[in-house]
Amino acid sequence: MKLLFIYGPPAVGKLTVANEVAKRTGFKVFHNHLSIDAILPVFEFGSKPFFRLVEMIRVETVAEAARQGVDVIYTFCYAKGLDEMHVEKVENAVRENGGEALFALLTCDPDELKRRVVLEDRRKFKKANTVEMIEKFLETYDLSSPIPDSDTLVIDNTSVSPDAAAGRIVEHFRLK
Repeated sequence: MKLLFIYGPPAVGKLTVANEVAKRTGFKVFHNHLSIDAILPVFEFGSKPFFRLVEMIRVETVAEAARQGVDVIYTFCYAKGLDEMHVEKVENAVRENGGEALFALLTCDPDELKRRVVLEDRRKFKKANTVEMIEKFLETYDLSSPIPDSDTLVIDNTSVSPDAAAGRIVEHFRLK
């Protein structure tokens, strides 16, 4: 089993690129908002129960996928200095069940992120969808650094199409 962990700031194109990779490989897409949107109706965003349950869903899902041999693309907005423990839990859940974790970081010019964040497709899920939200995230967190001790493929997709970014990922990790 392979877990392709695509990460980067909001509006960078994680889900769009993940869907393109899935078309080429047959991998299943488990994007971060599936777990968030499942818990939001019950617990407030940011509360302890919210984060505990979201993480449990994510970790258990990738662990079971590894046990069952189901290749998965996992998307995540990684913040350096805050999310290392979560990444470690996900990676361990995969490895302990016979899988392999592969990492791809998507980066983008901040002005392009501000342009993308207001696009209509972001409203399907409860994603950050205002310029103010992007500005706050970029000021508060380091969202464009590679995960420490990971062999991360970094793609600046400011002017790269989702199809081209997916092609680079598939080729780099030999996912066909």
